[in-house]
Amino acid sequence: MALLINKKIAILGDRDGIPGPAIEACVATVEGAEVVFSTTECFV
Repeated sequence: MALLINKKIAILGDRDGIPGPAIEACVATVEGAEVVFSTTECFV
């Protein structure tokens, strides 16, 4: 996760895959990473 240090992150989760809040929880463990947008969408 060293690639995410001191970066701004936009998260697009998938309703049938990995939802945005789950990805956001993982990114929250990276020091200095800032989630600026997080959503879960349905891609059909």
